[in-house]
Amino acid sequence: MPNTRWIRRLAPVLALLSLIAFARPAYAMPPQMHIMEGFLPLQWAIFWWVVALPFWAIGLIRMRRLIVEQPEQRLLLGLAGGFIFVLSALKIPSVTGSSSHPTGTGLGTILFGPFIVAILGTIALLFQALLVAHGGITTLGANAVSMAIGGPLIAYYLVWLPLRRVTRIGIAVFLTAFVADLATYLITTTQLALAFPNPVAGFAGSWFTFAGIFAVTQVPLALAEGVLTVLIFKALQANASAELRKLGVQEA
Repeated sequence: MPNTRWIRRLAPVLALLSLIAFARPAYAMPPQMHIMEGFLPLQWAIFWWVVALPFWAIGLIRMRRLIVEQPEQRLLLGLAGGFIFVLSALKIPSVTGSSSHPTGTGLGTILFGPFIVAILGTIALLFQALLVAHGGITTLGANAVSMAIGGPLIAYYLVWLPLRRVTRIGIAVFLTAFVADLATYLITTTQLALAFPNPVAGFAGSWFTFAGIFAVTQVPLALAEGVLTVLIFKALQANASAELRKLGVQEA
């Protein structure tokens, strides 16, 4: 029987974050990190769905293989998925009138790689769109490309893989979560700028406008998410070391 004590110890943390996330009614106001239903022009909504489809296909194949070959990892999969769902539902109003949120994808990216996180993150986005009006179905492709696909891919290949063997694990974990969050913010900024270029300054002017709006809250949130991810990872090291070793995240 797998050791489940670490799940019981981490459950109160996720429960507390859930209460914070859903203690206020959901609302939508552009621009926001989850692009709301109907906000994107139809051609861009379709485009991002098409971009996301191959990553979803690869992610489903890899997740199925993981569950078949290592069924004991289902608890960690559930934890990573719950972490994404709760953190990405923490909709923080900005002084600019927009809203931002952490993503929670760094932890799953470290544990399972970016393609499985593409599925975990998309499931979280789908449930948020259906249950709390956070995001949308037409914009699911765009939101998945930024939060569930692009952010994890950039963080995994540019930060986690190069750094995990050459620096302290805590630093690598922090930077992976931090970059996954910031990369999501930059991709969303790019998506909005492409869809709504500035009439005078074009794409660049629109991009810097959206980036400035999000940066007020997103940079501090990315730092906080990095610290929280390190704490969760250290708890897993202490209580789920066997699972981490089998995933190749922790050396024997």
